[in-house]
Amino acid sequence: MLRLWRATVNSRNGLAFALRSEQAVREEVVAFLLALPLACVVGATPMRSVELVCAVVLVLVVELLNTAIEKLADRLTTEHDLQIGRVKDLGSAAVGVALLMSGCFWLFAIAERLGLL
Repeated sequence: MLRLWRATVNSRNGLAFALRSEQAVREEVVAFLLALPLACVVGATPMRSVELVCAVVLVLVVELLNTAIEKLADRLTTEHDLQIGRVKDLGSAAVGVALLMSGCFWLFAIAERLGLL
């Protein structure tokens, strides 16, 4: 039980730090808060609504991982390093792919709701 409590505290601390230090994380939390009610309107079924919210949560998860990579890389060196730059670019690409995927899910659900599919 103590291990679970400590893991919960660490998770809360990490999320609080990310919210304080990263604009992208704050924007994605706002997107999540907007997605909750919108998914109920856009989703043709309750399961589709859940899928839409999960797609937005996935973007937040990938952004948190990208933030962790960037913070670690910045801790290793403040000098320009080609390899570290590539690692940061890969993390950014992962966020971009997650955003595209989430956007496609939402567009599909909107088209489904409008009877276009």
